[in-house]
Amino acid sequence: MIRIGVFYDGNYFLHISNYYNYEHERGRRLSISGLHNFIRHQVGELEGVDASLCQIVDSHYFRTRLNAQEASQRGDTLYWDRVFDDILMSEGITTHYLPLKSYNGYRQEKDIDVWLALEAFELAFYKHFDVLVLIASDGNFVPLIRKLNTLGTRVMVLSWEFEYTTDNGQTFVTRTSQDLLDQVSYPVAMHELIDNPRRKTDVLINNLFVSPPGKRAMGTPLGKGNPDALNGEILSLKNGFGFIRYPPNNLFFHYTSVVDDDFNDLRVGDLVEFNLGKNDVGEDIAQEVRLVD
Repeated sequence: MIRIGVFYDGNYFLHISNYYNYEHERGRRLSISGLHNFIRHQVGELEGVDASLCQIVDSHYFRTRLNAQEASQRGDTLYWDRVFDDILMSEGITTHYLPLKSYNGYRQEKDIDVWLALEAFELAFYKHFDVLVLIASDGNFVPLIRKLNTLGTRVMVLSWEFEYTTDNGQTFVTRTSQDLLDQVSYPVAMHELIDNPRRKTDVLINNLFVSPPGKRAMGTPLGKGNPDALNGEILSLKNGFGFIRYPPNNLFFHYTSVVDDDFNDLRVGDLVEFNLGKNDVGEDIAQEVRLVD
């Protein structure tokens, strides 16, 4: 088996996801589960083995973020942080956060890259990853790559390059350090794969993005109501995610878990029936969610 470790520069990943959601013709955010599935198949292709033998055994997400007091003054920031944390947990990703600090009046992302590099090297050393996948663009990670090379760990970097101009005329350019790409075993130019016209019908590429509302994920059950199903009231709905009242804890559900109805037809206060399931870290979630007539 090919053992894979995945390490996210969270602020970089958020920047890429925002680009595809707001600036790119795709108009969708990146899907964590779709990205992990792509990684397994890409590693299998490059390592010359079947994707079933390529497993992500460890994944970590690093990011700086506002402290609770500042976030509470910015509308739904705390809520959306929690929603995304739920997504990461459902994929078995370990999160690492540092507070965003100000230096001379400017907010700076200090120390998070160092933390990522230290964790990546330590875990690669003790867990013997065959391939370490880095979702980052900064040349500061070159020393990490060189250290990983001494362990015999192959390194894959998922890179993006693009530029766009906002409505007010500002131009933003995103590039991945060439020094970084020169050091790795497997540089993967994601922007070229995604924008390649020949791969527009490629399931692996299309599943890199969150599905449009109303389309269910493959494998979602479509059976009739279960007599043993539980009932609860919808507490909140936003951007394909929701929570159901179910004491003592509210249950998270994803729009792909809604069956026989469209997620967009649900309303806060609706009574639904659902089956109790578990995410990858053993927490309770709602599955096969149906409106109660």
